[in-house]
Amino acid sequence: MTDALYRSAPLSAPERRRLTTSDGIDLDTALLRGGTDRTTAVVLANGFTGTWRSPGTRSIAERLLPIGDVMTFDFRGHRDSGGLCTVGNLEVHDLEAVCAHLRGLGYTSVASVGFSMGAAVAVRHAAMFGGVGAVVAVSGPSMWYYRGSRRMRLLHFGVEQAFGRWFLRVARRVRVIDTGWDPVPPDPTQAAPDLAAPLLVVHGDADSYFPIEHAERLYAAAPEPKDLWIEPGMGHAERAMTPERAERMALWLARRMGGRSGGEDGERGT
Repeated sequence: MTDALYRSAPLSAPERRRLTTSDGIDLDTALLRGGTDRTTAVVLANGFTGTWRSPGTRSIAERLLPIGDVMTFDFRGHRDSGGLCTVGNLEVHDLEAVCAHLRGLGYTSVASVGFSMGAAVAVRHAAMFGGVGAVVAVSGPSMWYYRGSRRMRLLHFGVEQAFGRWFLRVARRVRVIDTGWDPVPPDPTQAAPDLAAPLLVVHGDADSYFPIEHAERLYAAAPEPKDLWIEPGMGHAERAMTPERAERMALWLARRMGGRSGGEDGERGT
């Protein structure tokens, strides 16, 4: 990795914490310490059905530790967190609860890194609440109700049909609302112009959920400073992350949160 940002750090077991959102939902979270900068923290927001317990999420978190300590959590309706998943709507309150908790612990700079549904939440959260030093949106949608891929049609079946919700609850330990949004919240592209933090959009050209047009649409809507990486051969979200990609994200965060840019910041497909 350039600039030799990544290096091994002594790791301790994740510190389990229960947090409560502003709308009363109990969240299961884990703080991973080992960063050398105790003023900066990074929050990882998983995709739909994702969990902080997954080896993939842990691997990404470890690669971000040179930036600071990393907090991961399960969105509402996922595993041991309370409530019902709203598939990207009320989850902004989950992310705000985690960011506020970190600020309460004394971290003066907090960044959010979201994947798929978590990417949409990270963009909307930063636009609505502010308070983050940088946002990374990986494999995120630019609009709601997209059904242009087979996987997204299956996902809609899972959240809209009783059998699909039963399967998610039994097989993936995810509990989903059985009603539609009312009102429909602004989508990530509509929220992006209100961002006051640097944005990095990362998307694979082999994503089987959302084509790269989603990344390009989101990037075009956001104000500067912003960067877009279209990654050759990359699939979708956490499972498509490699150590090298996570390390480059860490380098981008270090530069942007430190007020610096250059090198690969503005490059596509690096």
